[in-house]
Amino acid sequence: MDTGGRRESSLPFTGNRKKKASSVKVRRWSSVGNAVVMALIMTVTMPPIVFIYSGRLVLDEPAMWIQSTVAGLGARRRVGEQKKYELLGGLLPPGLDDQSCDSRHQSVHYRKNMTRSPTPYLIMRLRQQEILQRRCGPGTEPYTRASQRLRSGQKNVDAVDGCSYLVLLSHRGLGNRILATVSAFLYAMLTDRVLLVDRGKALGKLFCEPFPGTTWLLPLDFPLEGYKDLGEEAAESYENVTLGNNTGPSSEHRFVYIHLDHAARAANRLVYCDDHLQFLHRVQWVFLRTDSYIAPSFFLNPVHQKELDRMFPRKDSVFYVLSRYLLHPTNGVWRMVTRFYDSYLKDADERLGIQIRVWDGDRPFQHILDQILACTAQEHLLPAPGVVASAGGAFAGARGRSKAVLTTGLNGWYHDSIQEMYRRSPPASGEVVSVHSHEKHQRFFQVEHDMKALAEMYLLSMTDQIVTTGWSTFGYVGAALGGLTPYIMMKPKNRVAPNPPCVRSMSMEPCNHGPPYFECTRKEYHKVFHTGNTVPHLQSCEDIPWGVKLTEPMAYNEA
Repeated sequence: MDTGGRRESSLPFTGNRKKKASSVKVRRWSSVGNAVVMALIMTVTMPPIVFIYSGRLVLDEPAMWIQSTVAGLGARRRVGEQKKYELLGGLLPPGLDDQSCDSRHQSVHYRKNMTRSPTPYLIMRLRQQEILQRRCGPGTEPYTRASQRLRSGQKNVDAVDGCSYLVLLSHRGLGNRILATVSAFLYAMLTDRVLLVDRGKALGKLFCEPFPGTTWLLPLDFPLEGYKDLGEEAAESYENVTLGNNTGPSSEHRFVYIHLDHAARAANRLVYCDDHLQFLHRVQWVFLRTDSYIAPSFFLNPVHQKELDRMFPRKDSVFYVLSRYLLHPTNGVWRMVTRFYDSYLKDADERLGIQIRVWDGDRPFQHILDQILACTAQEHLLPAPGVVASAGGAFAGARGRSKAVLTTGLNGWYHDSIQEMYRRSPPASGEVVSVHSHEKHQRFFQVEHDMKALAEMYLLSMTDQIVTTGWSTFGYVGAALGGLTPYIMMKPKNRVAPNPPCVRSMSMEPCNHGPPYFECTRKEYHKVFHTGNTVPHLQSCEDIPWGVKLTEPMAYNEA
């Protein structure tokens, strides 16, 4: 049978049919050389594509065969890229259960591509940390032995079983706790410790377990009594132990308490300079309490410099990359996020987040609203209102791009005022602005409140641009989770909006409110010490001059 310029052929195969052999007449192409080369390449790399018709195997046209093979390769490549994308560039280990934590695999569909990619070295270190967490975590024999030693008061353990522990104590509001958790995780990796987190009242309902096959939650039957009440004056505090207020060498202490609250005394902050080879490595249990993003201060210690450089060649990526690995909302929180996003933000051409924190109380202030509008106008984040609406309240101009505005704060008056402004005077350009909000009152350690607050942080992270309030840890987290470089509204003085109303941050990294003022090489304290003179990628924060943040000067200059 003639099939369009070539004769059909039967390929030999096994079965009841008799073997046949026939010649195949190949049509000449205008570019014979290119076709033959391509065919040979595809023959080596892929099996031939055949079609079964009336019980016979029929080889398709060469052009169709090549086209189908290339399409198959492309489809497989897209599947591979999607799988890699779902695993966040290698951050997440393969084999995680999709259903137990929807956000771990679905968040990629709600956020932009990763602003910063993890390095292969960081990925390797994450896999090592997972192994350590599984080998030494709760429920294992090493953990049981370590807990028994802690209960009995046994000392001189010298990292028995190769397992040592960092316990993070819950402290202050949710934003503070998130910043502390990411910082503690980095410190655990730098010092080869298992991270265990005091669950407080909400942690287990906020975040999925980050480490496969184990838990990061401190067990409810933890043997050390009174550990939640440890404070700066504790006999086991780093200050008391290292300054000799508590006699005896460090190996005689069954645990050490590190107090790094933003107002911690200078002697406690010396822990940033501890090389972990002379003191803390001999202590199996370390307890940490902080309300700040202390990760930038680890970069002051020369002992950690090489390791940190390999993990983070881009210094403005620390919180963003580690939070993408560590912090995945539970299904309950994630449903809050996706329902709101799909209802109000999904279909907009552009999304703007405005995080509002008023330090003078919950009641509304006109100067705060003026500052918000001045900032968004200055940075061209919102179109200027310009056309008076008709009696029916509808804008009659041509419909332009749509912009969804998400406002978060403790008072809905700001949301209502912005919404009413655009209802009365829509933009002359025809741009459609919709304003949406969550209203709440801040209540520490209430599960439902924390779940809603976390949902808001993640919704802010899904916007394209973000305006945050200076000094606010809530704003720090919302911007940094999304890899967004925020516009920061400076703190008003005497209830007058500052000029300029906001500044563009030099980095997506959060600010450390309580950094040390040390040169770790000499461990000398300075009342005024500019860390940028020692470590170029540590600079003063825009909103808190005495705070420090990680930056990438080249990236900031490019922006």
